[in-house]
Amino acid sequence: MTGTLFLCATPIGNLGDMTPRAAETLRQVDLIAAEDTRNSLKLLNYFDIHTPMTSYHEYNKVEKAKQLTEQLLAGQDIALITDAGTPAISDPGEVLVKMCYEHNIPVTSLPGASACITALTLSGLSTRRFCFEGFLPSEKKEKRRILEELSQESRTIILYEAPHHLLRTLEELLDALGDRRVTLCRELTKRFETVIPTTLQEAVRRYQTEEPKGEFVLVLEGKSLQEKRQEEIAVWEEMSIEEHMSYYEAQGLDRKSAMKAVAKDRGVGKREIYQKLHGESGEMTENGPADVF
Repeated sequence: MTGTLFLCATPIGNLGDMTPRAAETLRQVDLIAAEDTRNSLKLLNYFDIHTPMTSYHEYNKVEKAKQLTEQLLAGQDIALITDAGTPAISDPGEVLVKMCYEHNIPVTSLPGASACITALTLSGLSTRRFCFEGFLPSEKKEKRRILEELSQESRTIILYEAPHHLLRTLEELLDALGDRRVTLCRELTKRFETVIPTTLQEAVRRYQTEEPKGEFVLVLEGKSLQEKRQEEIAVWEEMSIEEHMSYYEAQGLDRKSAMKAVAKDRGVGKREIYQKLHGESGEMTENGPADVF
């Protein structure tokens, strides 16, 4: 009989956040795959858990996933844990989960602490729509591409960053996205939990003189829909009305439909477009321009 992979969330700082279900599962499985066995040993000792452990991390994630898959297929139950938080979030666990599904191995998740969601709820920013980016890529070209995408993102953005890269990342975000509201979170759930609602510009100034400590979660305000709309309108306004009409007519739209499309792009009424094309005295019927409708 095939075993089951259990994705067990662990505390991100406060050991009191360990769920009873997760602790009991870690006691009952045959093996625990841990990101750092030395770090996880402290957790297991605290909860008097003596299940054998094996390492599973970024540098062995493919080969070790194959080994763990074989053990699961042989009937062993395995729990996957990270140093802190929920496995497979900014974590190589996603490789193992994918491999399990490819081999029809059951996978279940035991929910618990998650730094990104904890920070989002503390941020004071919109929580209705958000995206999680994790750590920005280290490769410069890929990072520029991601920053360009984020500059147009209207949802709240969640990022992770290490202290020695924080200032550089804040500067890059400010340069690519402009000044935005941002909440910086560190030491979440711990005694010295720190939540700093600020702006990118103010955050850069702060950490130019203050040394950041601890891992950070950045919760960043998305671009407002109004701002996005204004930018879209500005692009169209670089064209003349006649050029804008020709753009749609070249795609096969009749003059009436082209005029509607142009008006929508520019955020104005059809009457204004008609009058700019035909002069202020252009005759209008109840339903629109007389010579078009």
